[in-house]
Amino acid sequence: MFSRIREDISCIFERDPAARNVFEILTTYPGVHAVLFHRLAHWLWGHGLKWPARFIASFARWMTGIEIHPGASIGRRFFIDHGMGVVVGETAVIGDDCTLYHGVTLGGTSWAKGKRHPTLGNDVVVGAGAKVLGPISVGDGARIGSNAVLLKEVPPGATVVGVPGRIIQGKSDREKAREAIAKKIGFDAYGMHDDMPDPVAHAINCMLDHMHGMDKRLESMCKTMKSLGAELAETDMPGLESCEISSAARDVEHTEGDQEQDRDDTLDTIKS
Repeated sequence: MFSRIREDISCIFERDPAARNVFEILTTYPGVHAVLFHRLAHWLWGHGLKWPARFIASFARWMTGIEIHPGASIGRRFFIDHGMGVVVGETAVIGDDCTLYHGVTLGGTSWAKGKRHPTLGNDVVVGAGAKVLGPISVGDGARIGSNAVLLKEVPPGATVVGVPGRIIQGKSDREKAREAIAKKIGFDAYGMHDDMPDPVAHAINCMLDHMHGMDKRLESMCKTMKSLGAELAETDMPGLESCEISSAARDVEHTEGDQEQDRDDTLDTIKS
């Protein structure tokens, strides 16, 4: 028991840069208090002392704002950061070296008895406000993004985001090419992807795809011309800076102003 307490405290120094010393952790970290109370409540629950276990769990909830059912099984080096609003259901199973942030719910989706809460593997991190619901399994090393709502199995090492939670896949070849051409012309395409409903972002993505296609064609033409003996100068494409866009806008304004002045001069000539 005391070895587990030492592990629960020592792991905090690895995961919380704000931790300074053991005394501070023992006296001011509600996540540590909740885990210590749960260790005792879970032992009582396993020995058939249901009411004392529930009473200790309720007292811990009142003291820390963290609700862990005494029937939940929690592994070693478990850390709850901040902790307020965390709920862990009766049949939940949490592996070793897991981390939960505030507002996390490991809940059920059914009133039926039996296994109805999730199982987390080892080294799982669940972000703030995330909801992991139902008797599903989350693989070792998985990461659940903040405010995600997870209802399906997660393979080991995966990252899940969104509502409902979806696994983030690696970037496709088209997305990599789009980023390359955007970087080439000096355009910051941060945060733009196919899932965005923004029509402007979609139009820009289409333009980048078209430019990538044209770029590949030009490269192919240049290679063909070089193979036929043509000499082509190697030039780098300049970046598109915001000042150039602004200066272009000013040029348009000046041009429109000159046109209006010419029209006024013409009217004055006709009247005279």
